[in-house]
Amino acid sequence: MSLFPIFLKLTARPCSVIGAGNLAESKIESLLAANAAVTVIAPHASARIVAMSESGEVTWRQRDYTTGDLAGQFLVVAATNIPAVNRAVFAEAEAAGILINAVDDPPFCDFYFPSVVRRGDLQIAISTAGASPALAQRLRKEINALLPLDTGDWLAELGNLRREVLQLEPLNEARKQLLHQLASREVCGYDGCPSRTLARGHALTNPLPATSIPTVNKS
Repeated sequence: MSLFPIFLKLTARPCSVIGAGNLAESKIESLLAANAAVTVIAPHASARIVAMSESGEVTWRQRDYTTGDLAGQFLVVAATNIPAVNRAVFAEAEAAGILINAVDDPPFCDFYFPSVVRRGDLQIAISTAGASPALAQRLRKEINALLPLDTGDWLAELGNLRREVLQLEPLNEARKQLLHQLASREVCGYDGCPSRTLARGHALTNPLPATSIPTVNKS
């Protein structure tokens, strides 16, 4: 199976999870981590999901799923322990063109939840296309052990410096090479950071054309 790897923006987008047991918990938490607007539909819920509902993190409709519940949703997860319900959710989602994941049922999924290593804005996602989630989890643990804990902080500073470079230098090969060089160096927040000094010096050798430099109106 050939899958298209993608990182999807879900902020404020309506997403539904059908089911509210152990299968659903981690999926709900993943959606909330992406700032999705999550609705849970299930007659009963785990203590963790009840707490999410009481705190306002999710909207819990305390009843069984019925056809039509997916109207207006962007993405849906079927996470009940009743295969017939999951298949009904899948059928409605497919008919409406809504992305659907039926937990632990690969043939009835448009997408899979990967195992993810996170360091701030850095995410490394691992998928086996549903063939072996256990292998994906093992690889996640191995990568997680190798990746320094402060990688997210370093990435944040690298991103700030990259934006400074983009403001000072034109789009050309010299700028591209500098950005690749900076991605291999230590980057810190203070003004005297060697990488920042390097970038400022490089900008003098690769300046923006005079017509691209904004002028200040002194009148």
